[in-house]
Amino acid sequence: MWYFEKEATRKGCREIAGIDEAGRGPLAGPVVSAAVILPTTFDDPDITDSKKISPKKRDRLYDKIYARATAVGIGIVDAVEIDRINILQASLLSMAMAVENLAPRPDFLLIDGIFRIACEQPQNPIPKGDSLSISIAAASIVAKVSRDRLMQTYHDYYPQFGFPRHKGYPTKAHKEAIRQFGCSPIHRKSFKGVKEYT
Repeated sequence: MWYFEKEATRKGCREIAGIDEAGRGPLAGPVVSAAVILPTTFDDPDITDSKKISPKKRDRLYDKIYARATAVGIGIVDAVEIDRINILQASLLSMAMAVENLAPRPDFLLIDGIFRIACEQPQNPIPKGDSLSISIAAASIVAKVSRDRLMQTYHDYYPQFGFPRHKGYPTKAHKEAIRQFGCSPIHRKSFKGVKEYT
């Protein structure tokens, strides 16, 4: 899991950030990205793609990453902006925002996926990077837990949609709630399954 970090280190880079996002597929809520710089001494065999980890384990790893990371940055793009610029551009924007929120500044970026982001640093997009790079995997965990907690908070305002259960993803129960109650201010009005009820 340290291969890509070590490759960047061999090129003279010192602060290497992994970047990933959570929330491209939901019908509601923001897309959230995290950028994480880990110290070379960091080690945990449970760190992998957040989608492969139980919620309870993700919470534990989230706390460990925040406690031991050199830096963590978060980027959030809300549903209004997602509708304005589309979900791909919103995801890339949230990634760039996460990098901007890092201190110290990274000198190399490892990005989950195939796209580069609008940052000045040298960068390496890595398909399925959350399973191949420990820094990207850590970022995927931080992004996922951060977004899930936001959706839990939105439940206080819009309890009829059941966000704690599905986090805004297009489950049968969520789609039925949209049909019954219409859409909330955090629903993505450009998405199929929502736009029909705006």
